Amino acid sequence: MPLVAETHYQSPFYLFNGHLQTIVPSLWRTVPDVAYQRERLELPDGDFLNLDWSRLPEHRPINGLAIVSHGLEGDASRPYMRGMVRALNRAGLDALAWNYRSCGGEMNRLLRSYHLGDTEDLDLVLRHALATGRYQRAYLLGFSAGGNVTLKYLGEDAARVPAEVQRAAVFSVPTDLQASSVHIGRLQNQVYLRRFLKSLREKVRAKAELLPGQVDLEGIEELRDFQQFDDKYTAPMHGFDSADAYYQYASSGRYLSGIKVPTLLVNAQNDPFLPASCYPREVAASSPFVFLETPPEGGHVGFAESSGEYYSERRAVAFLTAAVPA
Repeated sequence: MPLVAETHYQSPFYLFNGHLQTIVPSLWRTVPDVAYQRERLELPDGDFLNLDWSRLPEHRPINGLAIVSHGLEGDASRPYMRGMVRALNRAGLDALAWNYRSCGGEMNRLLRSYHLGDTEDLDLVLRHALATGRYQRAYLLGFSAGGNVTLKYLGEDAARVPAEVQRAAVFSVPTDLQASSVHIGRLQNQVYLRRFLKSLREKVRAKAELLPGQVDLEGIEELRDFQQFDDKYTAPMHGFDSADAYYQYASSGRYLSGIKVPTLLVNAQNDPFLPASCYPREVAASSPFVFLETPPEGGHVGFAESSGEYYSERRAVAFLTAAVPA
């Protein structure tokens, strides 16, 4: 069944461990030749999303639409997003890179923000794009947190997924959020944890300024890990009793068996963010739709190659456009 035994990824020799394979692409890669057109999507609850489109020129045939979801505290401008969008355009696909609530350069209006189990916004974005009547085929892609949202969306209620959605590809996905929140707190991962918490604290402070009296900032500097932050902010802001309840609801691993469209999940074995429970081999072995690839190298949202395109981009395009997924 869909356990991908063979992988063709080889990291450049100078990126010789998972940390380098994670950090170097994030900090030093540039993808200049992507031009977004931004659209403001007003939501039924009074909030909004910023959508960044990269459409093919009118004279080029369009093979469909790809919707790309970014990682935690990311946005459509990140190099991994721009690289994927460029690869999709080259393959004849329009691309829509959407920014979650509070991402994309603007604070959202409501007390709530985004979280890793929120599939409603992805569904709204997808249906908004399909309502243009321009696309008969759609594809979903996601990185890290965006991959978790994508997998959960596909598996929690397969009947809700529009028929136009043909396939999906996701990379570096924490399918077990409880275990991942502990794993990233290890000593060797503190550089990543501190960076995430710094960004999240800044968002909370901005929210408190926007909505006076609705956000408690007491003790915010004493929050040292995801569990503490999610207990104090993410869970109550989004209707969960605790971080544990949020992790249980939001983890995509529990929904994988419900996926009914061919879906590629690529998690590198040396990903510093992912514990062993984020490599769902048993589910992939029993599912005709979940294709799990676990290359020895790649880091977290890395997969750098010496050429202009990265392995994640080549692999995604090959999977999405293949006659038979493999």
